[in-house]
Amino acid sequence: MAVPHSSSIRNHWYWRPGWGVGSRFYTWHITFDGQPEVDELADQYRSLLSPHPSLDVIPNRWLHLTMQGIGFVQDVPVEDVDAIVAAAQDHCAQLAPFQLTIGAPHVDPESIQIAVDPVEPVRQLRAAIRAAIADVWGPDRVPEAAEPYNPHLSLAYTNTDAPAAPLIEALEDAPQLGADAVIDACQLIVLNRDEGMYVWEPYATVKLGS
Repeated sequence: MAVPHSSSIRNHWYWRPGWGVGSRFYTWHITFDGQPEVDELADQYRSLLSPHPSLDVIPNRWLHLTMQGIGFVQDVPVEDVDAIVAAAQDHCAQLAPFQLTIGAPHVDPESIQIAVDPVEPVRQLRAAIRAAIADVWGPDRVPEAAEPYNPHLSLAYTNTDAPAAPLIEALEDAPQLGADAVIDACQLIVLNRDEGMYVWEPYATVKLGS
C-alpha cells in the first residue's frame, strides 16, 4: 500500500522518552554496506536533497532499514543480549536471503523515505527477530508493537517544522531511480544520536540461511 504524501514536515530530532546525549540503544537493523546500487541511488538523490536546509541527508554508511529494538544499554543485561543473538541465529538460519528493490522516495512528516519491495521477506525477518526475543524474555516482553510496521529506507531526516510542498515538488521533478539489494544478514547495533544523526557500533551480525 502506498504511503500518502505528507502536507507538512516536523523536526525529527526532538528527544523521545529515554533518549538524550549519551543514550545508547540495542536495536536490529538491515544495513547496506557492500550494496553498490544502494550507494549509487543515495548519491544521486543526495545532490537533489542537500540544497534543502530543512533536511539532514543521511551519509551512505548510515543508511538502514529499521527492524526491531531491544532496549537501552543500561537496562538490558549483556547475557540477555547474547542469548537473543544466539536465538536469532537459529531463527534466521531458517530464512533464505532475499532481494529488495528500492524505488521512488516520498515525503514523510519526519523524513524522506523510500518504500521497499517486496515487504513480506522483511516482515518475516522481523518476525524471526521478535521470536528470538520472545524465546529469551517471553512473548509478553517483546518490545515495540508488531504493527503498524512500514519497512522503508530513509534518505534524510527533517530538522524543522515547515510545509512539505517544496520537498514534494523537488521529488516529483526528480528522475525515477531504482536500486536492488541482496539481504543476507541482519545486524544488532548499539545506536546513538548524540550528533544529530543515527550512528552506531555493530554488536552482532546474524546470517540468513546458514
